[in-house]
Amino acid sequence: MKGPILTNTTTDDLDLGFDPDALREKYRQERDRRIRPDGTAQYRRTHGEFGYCAKDPYTPWGERAPRTDTVEVLVIGAGFGGLLTAAKLRDAGVASVRLMDEAGDVGGTWYWNRYPGIHCDIESYLYMPLLEETGYMPQWRYAPGEEIRRHAVRIAEQYDLYRDTAFHTRATELRWDEEQAHWLVRTDRGDEMHARYVVVSSGTLSQPKLPGIPGIEEFQGHTFHTSRWDYGYTGGDAEGGMTGLADKRVAVVGTGATGLQAIPEIAADAAQLYVFQRTPSSVDVRDNRPTDPEWAASLQPGWQRELMENFLAILSGEEVEEDLVQDGWTATPALQRKMITGRLDTSLDPAERERRDEIADFAVMNRIRSRVGDVVEDPATAEALMPWYRYMCKRPGFSDLYLQAFNRDNVTLVDTADHGGVTRMTQNAVVVGSDEYEVDCVIFATGFETGVSGVVSGTLPAHGRDGIALLEAWSRGPRTLHGFTSHGFPNLFHLGSLQNANSVNFVHILTEQAQHISAMVSAARERGARYVEPTREAEQRWCDTLQDVAVDNSEFLAECTPGYYNGEGTRTGASTSYAPGPVAFHQLLADWREDSMDEVLVIGTGGSPSDHEVARSDFVGQGAA
Repeated sequence: MKGPILTNTTTDDLDLGFDPDALREKYRQERDRRIRPDGTAQYRRTHGEFGYCAKDPYTPWGERAPRTDTVEVLVIGAGFGGLLTAAKLRDAGVASVRLMDEAGDVGGTWYWNRYPGIHCDIESYLYMPLLEETGYMPQWRYAPGEEIRRHAVRIAEQYDLYRDTAFHTRATELRWDEEQAHWLVRTDRGDEMHARYVVVSSGTLSQPKLPGIPGIEEFQGHTFHTSRWDYGYTGGDAEGGMTGLADKRVAVVGTGATGLQAIPEIAADAAQLYVFQRTPSSVDVRDNRPTDPEWAASLQPGWQRELMENFLAILSGEEVEEDLVQDGWTATPALQRKMITGRLDTSLDPAERERRDEIADFAVMNRIRSRVGDVVEDPATAEALMPWYRYMCKRPGFSDLYLQAFNRDNVTLVDTADHGGVTRMTQNAVVVGSDEYEVDCVIFATGFETGVSGVVSGTLPAHGRDGIALLEAWSRGPRTLHGFTSHGFPNLFHLGSLQNANSVNFVHILTEQAQHISAMVSAARERGARYVEPTREAEQRWCDTLQDVAVDNSEFLAECTPGYYNGEGTRTGASTSYAPGPVAFHQLLADWREDSMDEVLVIGTGGSPSDHEVARSDFVGQGAA
């Protein structure tokens, strides 16, 4: 699966076998075919008459009395970020921890997404957290979604996190009470609960979105979003067997990561399947297989941490002696620098490094396009499925089933690129240009709104000291210490990549974030600190550090076909994550915990951190940067 990664070679030394200028022009033409003036406004929210596309189809909603009690730590979000934070807090001896989530149970994205064929695209041995701690070994190299969801439940059970939960509950306001030194948390269930610490782990891709297709509300057939799969209509389960589709003409709108997995399963069960594609995904070999029991039996304690760190180091551009994973991700780390932070090769000047990486990118994408032609039998369909863009313009896809599905007689690919997507919908059809496709059911594999959840987006208003709103405090841009905490908002912690770290295996990032938050809370409890809150100076030093090391990928994003990464062609600029990458960032955090933890531990009874004596210990630090 490894493509040619070129090192210490100039482009003049290469016998390429292709014309880079012609490929650049082809990429630009394909980008221009898909650019729309409305950008992200081309989508509509799952509200009003389409609110059913966001409701919970898995767990019945139950009445309960509003809560006005107090907990030590409230964790908003019960996906892996929330579970890991709560588990680490339990390990640290914090008994009073409450999980809150809009879903009916734990699991986050794995609770909501139960569509047929769903699997993780990161090797399960390093994606599924706390495997050694729970004594569990995944059954597959790339685990199916239901196995991952059940593992989330396993974590919650082992760490006693079901003891005091608030499911089917959405936080609507956080307000700091300076006198009591706790947060008042209001919810859509009428709760006015209190928490000394609040951890927000609500995720960045939680609210499904729909395409703003003219006439979408006129369609009289059945519709649903892939993240709220309607097995009552289709029959079957995530492994297939959807007998309800045996006599149905089905349309799937969207061919991203979800479409790659769901479309082969639908194709096997539907009478007719129309796949509506605007931009094809890159589809490399997945090579999924059952876990080798002999390999599993040979593992030594610490094996999961070793795998996770090896994978993260490779993808971050760090030097390693051996690739322990050997998959499509670890084969292309240099190409991932365009979107994923990490160490850059400084042995060449930036212009020559870009030329080298671009040639390697062309070679990998040529191989991926060639595979399409080898697998898909119809030449016109194969051509439409070929991705013409740089490798990281869209999240790379992997599948051993997707391309093969288009060789079935009951599957039709409808390319919508020249029309900017589906033209319109009628009572019984999906229309592209002048062609109508009569269908009984439309399934939207159109992804999620970005940045619409949590305190960072403003959908959960957070009012800190003196009633100041977080977004007001951030009116000139986000201000945090390491992405976790902000001055004026004591005991409030954020999980996410903002001013923090990023990786394709984000569960590893969440693991490190959970450890860091737990360490800060534990230190505050042990040293009698009233607050965990950075000074303005520490916050400013971190913002300055981020600016000093920032890498601008505007030119790369501008050349990409419209999609999630570039805000449908509208988003450019530097990444908000720590540019040297997660390996360097996690070491920075470890050093800070050792040397500078006291700068966020505040004792006293009122005022701001500058008015307080800082909690004393044997550690003396100079700040975040």
